[in-house]
Amino acid sequence: MNSSVSTIVLFVAIMALMYFMMIRPQKKQQQKRKEMMNQLKKGDRVITIGRLHGVIDSINDADQTVTLDCDGIFLTFDRTAIGRVIPAESTTEKTATKSTTIIEKPKTEDSSEDETK
Repeated sequence: MNSSVSTIVLFVAIMALMYFMMIRPQKKQQQKRKEMMNQLKKGDRVITIGRLHGVIDSINDADQTVTLDCDGIFLTFDRTAIGRVIPAESTTEKTATKSTTIIEKPKTEDSSEDETK
């Protein structure tokens, strides 16, 4: 009798561990993705699951589709094909922090002699 109780307790403990390690995090991830899909709007920069970058041109809630503008080419995808949304702040930060550095090659005596010849 004692061994059957310990077996049941062990089984329940394994099921609880499995719930907290696998099922619960997956549900949180699904909820986060669902919220992201519901917050999509025209003008958002997105990346599809096929790694195609574009800007949302229109959203069709009836068909659950999204039309992306990819440098003048308009493509229609299922809403589930959106992999992630690029926040607007990160794109402006990248352009603001991006700077060009010009490095000039110093003139040496040998190069000035070649120019005079």
